[in-house]
Amino acid sequence: MKIAISGKGGVGKTTVSAILARLLADEGHNVVAVDADPDANLAAALGFPKDIAEGITPVSELKDLIEERTGSKDAGTFFKLNPKVDDIPDRFGASCYGVKLLIMGKVKAGGTGCYCPENTLLRALVTHLLLNPDEDLVLDMEAGIEHLSRGTARAVDALICVVEPGQRSIQTAGRIKELAVEIGIDNIAVIGNKVQSPQEKDFIESSLPDFKILGYLPYDSQLGLADRTGQSAYDVDSPVKEEMKRIVDCGLRIADF
Repeated sequence: MKIAISGKGGVGKTTVSAILARLLADEGHNVVAVDADPDANLAAALGFPKDIAEGITPVSELKDLIEERTGSKDAGTFFKLNPKVDDIPDRFGASCYGVKLLIMGKVKAGGTGCYCPENTLLRALVTHLLLNPDEDLVLDMEAGIEHLSRGTARAVDALICVVEPGQRSIQTAGRIKELAVEIGIDNIAVIGNKVQSPQEKDFIESSLPDFKILGYLPYDSQLGLADRTGQSAYDVDSPVKEEMKRIVDCGLRIADF
């Protein structure tokens, strides 16, 4: 299973990514979680101990490796467009709770036409992970799809937009879908988060009539407390975790996007 998760900042996509990765790992899957959001905090959401999390260097900051693999450290010179990346997950990732975590780091803004060495290595790494049949991949992205390309779009089993019942979140989901369709991703779905009433469910459904909605996660104040105390949402006795398990079992596995 290869799942990319995106959405407006603050909607809870990292929490969704973390719970999904831990659920799959507990089922015995070989799981790689990738933090592709510049505001990287997936390690904390997964519940990685602080010393392990702080020991992970974002791939975009591995300047010597980038120069070695691409043959250049400057965007203005020639460099390899297909660098070796297959050893990077084991060398620069960290594992805990059955999940291997990689942090991508910042990339140049989408639409700039930049094919700099850093971006080239990151995209090659994502391609490798997407095409590896031996691992499940959970890709926690920002509100965009900069790490994906036309060549790997069809390897994504689903692009999930996490939304909350608010206009800005809905608008971001629409923009994400437009970007995804442009590169050939058509298996796009929504998970509603922080939902407190039937009216809020109705708002999401009526605002996103062209989206497949996999389910709704209830608002739970315990998750905010868990975040403040450094505890993973997966380790909290919360209905959010139970609903995510239902979505995985009855939505992601059998959904006809």
